[in-house]
Amino acid sequence: MDRDASEPRVVVGVDGSPSSYNALRWAVRYAGLIGAVVDAVAVWELPGLYGWSAPAVDKDFDQDEARQRVRKELTDVLGADAADSVRTHVVHGNPADVLLRAAEGAEALVVGGRGRGGFAAALLGSVSHHVSQHASCPVVIVHPHKR
Repeated sequence: MDRDASEPRVVVGVDGSPSSYNALRWAVRYAGLIGAVVDAVAVWELPGLYGWSAPAVDKDFDQDEARQRVRKELTDVLGADAADSVRTHVVHGNPADVLLRAAEGAEALVVGGRGRGGFAAALLGSVSHHVSQHASCPVVIVHPHKR
């Protein structure tokens, strides 16, 4: 991911969930307050990949198509003007690891919390729980609005 160390950044994980849309909105508002740019990071990985000795390839995954879908989601959630100010990254890897790397040097890492169980990992979601424990910057966990 390209990083310009001279400009403040807010990194937000997006995955199509309502809580990630709320996290995206929060990140854009916060970035506006502190004069930062927003890096929206969508991560894809192959299920069951861990434990294999050779890298797996998903022949059906089209990174350009995925990037276009993410851009459309950003426009749907934020509106065209605000979405144009957000930098989009579609990255292959483990979501927590990718977000932690992307957030190095950032002002904040913003993620949605979407779990529903009684344990901390289930309540926050495994990715939000992991990044909250290991990030080198402040982490904001945004939950979906209750109706």
